[in-house]
Amino acid sequence: MDVRFNQAWLVHKFQEIQRRTIKAIEQLTDEQLNWRPNAASLSIATLIRHIEGNILERIEKGILHRDVKRDREREFLPIPMAKAQLIAIVTEKFDLVIETVQQLTEAQFEQTQPIRSRERTHADVLHQCAAHYSEHMGQIFYIAKQCLNDTYASTSL
Repeated sequence: MDVRFNQAWLVHKFQEIQRRTIKAIEQLTDEQLNWRPNAASLSIATLIRHIEGNILERIEKGILHRDVKRDREREFLPIPMAKAQLIAIVTEKFDLVIETVQQLTEAQFEQTQPIRSRERTHADVLHQCAAHYSEHMGQIFYIAKQCLNDTYASTSL
């Protein structure tokens, strides 16, 4: 395994997700951040809480071996959150992920954790997290564009 390549790729990807998600959040009001297109859909606030929960379980518990408990059901409740709270979560949690990736050794990348009755290496978990968070980032952009229409500013610039 090319540890340096994986570290560089993952750090870049997590930094990009963090930066672009914050840029999208900054454009919205608290009301827009908590808006849902319909009862079956999630708000940006809920998506952020879900990402936070995933980081708690996969990174803090799975890789860092911290004694933490995830309340997945609560993540999906429509609990209103302020813009400042959401930016703080994205900043803090992605900083933790990035720092963790930067400090992992080759042996740590190859250690495993159980996910859905199967052992997965930390490298696999981190790449899956990057894909998972990217998917949710796309949902965040879609909701932001629905709320802002023509005033939405691209986060890729």
